[in-house]
Order: sequence, then structure tokens, then C-alpha cells
Amino acid sequence: MRLHRRSFVILTTLVTLVSAGRPRAQEPTRTLPAIVRLTLAEALARGAAESHRLQEFEARRAAAEAAVAGREAADRPHVTAIGTYTRTNHIEEFGLILPTGQRRIIFPDIPDNYRTRLDVQWPIFTAGRTAALTNASRREVEALGSDLAAARQDLRLEITRAYWSIVTLTEAVRVVEAGTRRMDAHLDEARSRLDAGLIPPNEVLSVEAQRARQEVALVEARNARAVAMADLRRLIDAPDTADVVPADALEPLPAAPPAFDVLMAGARPARSERQALSRRVDAARARVDAARATDRPTVAIAGGVDYARPNPRILPRRNEWDPSWDLSVNATWSLWDGGRTRAQVAEADATRRAAEQRLEEFDSLLELEVRQRRLDLEAALAAVAAAGEAVRSAAEARRVVAERFRAGVATSLEVLDAQVALLQAELDRTRAYATVHLAAARLERAVGR
Repeated sequence: MRLHRRSFVILTTLVTLVSAGRPRAQEPTRTLPAIVRLTLAEALARGAAESHRLQEFEARRAAAEAAVAGREAADRPHVTAIGTYTRTNHIEEFGLILPTGQRRIIFPDIPDNYRTRLDVQWPIFTAGRTAALTNASRREVEALGSDLAAARQDLRLEITRAYWSIVTLTEAVRVVEAGTRRMDAHLDEARSRLDAGLIPPNEVLSVEAQRARQEVALVEARNARAVAMADLRRLIDAPDTADVVPADALEPLPAAPPAFDVLMAGARPARSERQALSRRVDAARARVDAARATDRPTVAIAGGVDYARPNPRILPRRNEWDPSWDLSVNATWSLWDGGRTRAQVAEADATRRAAEQRLEEFDSLLELEVRQRRLDLEAALAAVAAAGEAVRSAAEARRVVAERFRAGVATSLEVLDAQVALLQAELDRTRAYATVHLAAARLERAVGR
């Protein structure tokens, strides 16, 4: 007897449709009831709203936007209030004897010194360094926005994969349960024939062994569905006790993919990862300009108002509060820094080249990815048609063998083989349906949708 044992390990392949991610510990939201029906669109919307990963990217973008504001503020006046108190040792007072005979103190002994200052610094020319750093920060904000869009697309694919895994494994459980019921009916009939002395005991034992293997397959299918359910609950931040029932069915199937040239025409500008890489290339170029501006002259205006006791700018010194002010224009030009600027420029330029090469590498892989995903979808659609034909043929073969068995011209082992072949064909069709939906989702992700 040749049993199609491969049909009972097909569930292992179905389990691979479930995301391998390990559920993370988190505080679940309690907005879902114990049992809820969700369409794929509703699951995607809830996952996007509740995702901690997306919130992390949004926080990073907010930090980058704050960094841009800090870069822009570097070109504006800086006003600082300063207050100091200094205690000095006692000194011998210095003075002069006037012609009148009186002694005039020029430098008195004032151990308590107080000073307040309102200081203003305004860089009016930085040779483009501040503008370049601000531009680099803006490009980084744009890159993080593209990273956020890519994270949304990744999350969308994960939720889609988990959702269709639940649908697929639910269907697999139904298929195995139906096969088990058929096996039970055949087992009862085989036992009746054994009691009547029409078949030997080994045929009944073979049916019982096959029935036990189908029970194992049913346990595995239910466990795989529970794992997929846990993964989907994690992705949409649902309570651990919620039973998410998918409202979408495996049918209807997605449409056939457009031509490869049509897909590629929209994939390059639409891919968020490419947009992020392009923005980071621009940021790296701006940092090169900022590094080169380091060895150029800079001009700043400085000034302030002092109110001190004693005021060191007023002679003779006296233990009284006196005001004073100053205003200056400072030009700074680093003539030699030991090669520090040259090293900074080289580092920034190397970072730029690395970013450009990474962008070129992404472009070289994008075409391969789109082509592969399109071929996967075409193959999956073709497999569905073949799997449907296989189910029809297996069902008819089982019906014919069952009638021949009742007529006494077929053995129980032939019926068993037909039962196994039908179960395998139904599982293959279920897997083919799921593969089509997942292939369509992966193609959408490859073209940046």
C-alpha cells in the first residue's frame, strides 16, 4: 500500500506563511471586543494607528525637525545675561598726593566685586557653513519622512501576511476536519466489512493509522492558526483574549499584474527607501560643503552692556555701580589648524561616496525585486488554476473508488489512497490561494504602494 504521507506534512508549508516574529510584551489596548470581524483594510488601519514602530519613526522625525530649528537659530543674534560676584584679598591702596596736599586714591581696596552684563553675539557671515548644515538637517528630516513611509509599507505587508495566514490556516483546519469526517465514515464502513469477514484486519488497521495521522495534522493546523492569530493581535495591538475573525475570504483572487515596464516606471520614484537614500546623499553633500567652509573667514558682531561695582573700565575705581557698553566687529580666519579641516572634508566626502554607492546598489536590486515579485504572482495565479483542476479530479476519483468499494470491486486501501489524494489536493489549493494574495501584497510592496 502506498499512502500519500506528503499530504499530512503540507501543513508545515502552510505554517511558513505565518510571520516568524516573536510577540513582544506590550500594554494591549482594550478597544476591541472578545470576538471581532475585521476586513484586511480595517486591520491595516488599526495597525497603522496603534503601531509603536511608526510612533518611534515619528518621534525621530520630530527630533530631526527640532535639529533643523537649532541649525537655523545659529544665524540669529544670541543674547546672554551674565552675573558674577568675585571676592578678592585686601590690597594696599594706591593713590597720589595732590598739590593741595590731599591724597587721591586711584586704586582703592575693594574686595567685593559685582558685575552684570547683557551680552549680544551675532554671526553675520559664516562662509556658508551654517546654511550647509541647515540644508543637511532638512534633508535628514525628509529622509526620516521617507523612512516612516517605508515602515508603514513594511507594517502593511506584515499585517497582510498575518491576516492571510489566519484565513489560510482556518481554511486548512476546515479541509482537514472534512477529511477527518470522511475518514471516520470510511473507518466505520471498514469495520462493518471486517465484522462481516469481507476484508482482512490489516486494512482496518491501515485506516485507523491514517485517521490518527489526520488527527495530528488537525492539531498542527489549529496550533498554526493560533500562532498566526497571536501575531496579528500583536501587529494591531489587540488584547490577548480577542479572537480576530477575518471577514475577507480567499476568493476573489487579485488581478493579473501589469507589464514589467509599467511596474518599473512607477517603482523607482515611488519606493520610500530610495527617496530616503536620495535625501541622505543630498545631506552628505551639504556636510561636505559645511566642512570646506571651516577654513574660510567668519565675521560676527559682538556687544554688550556692563553694570558693575566697581566698574573696571572707569578710573579711578570706586565702590559704586557704574554702567558701560562696548560694540565690536570680529573677523576670524583659521590660517593653519594642523590638517583638521582637511580631515573633516575627507571624512564627509567619503560618507557622501558611501551614500551614493548605496543608492546605486538599491537601484540595481530594485529591478530584480520587481521582476521576481511579478513572476511569483503569475506563477501563483497559474498554480490556482491547476490546483482547482486537481481538486475536481481527486474528488471524482474518490467518488468512483467509493462506489466500487461498496460494490465490492475495490479494496479499502484504494479508498484510503483516494481519500488522501483528495485531502492533499484541497490543501494544495488552499496554499495556492494564499500564495496568490501574499504574492500580490509583496508585488505592491516592491513597487512602493
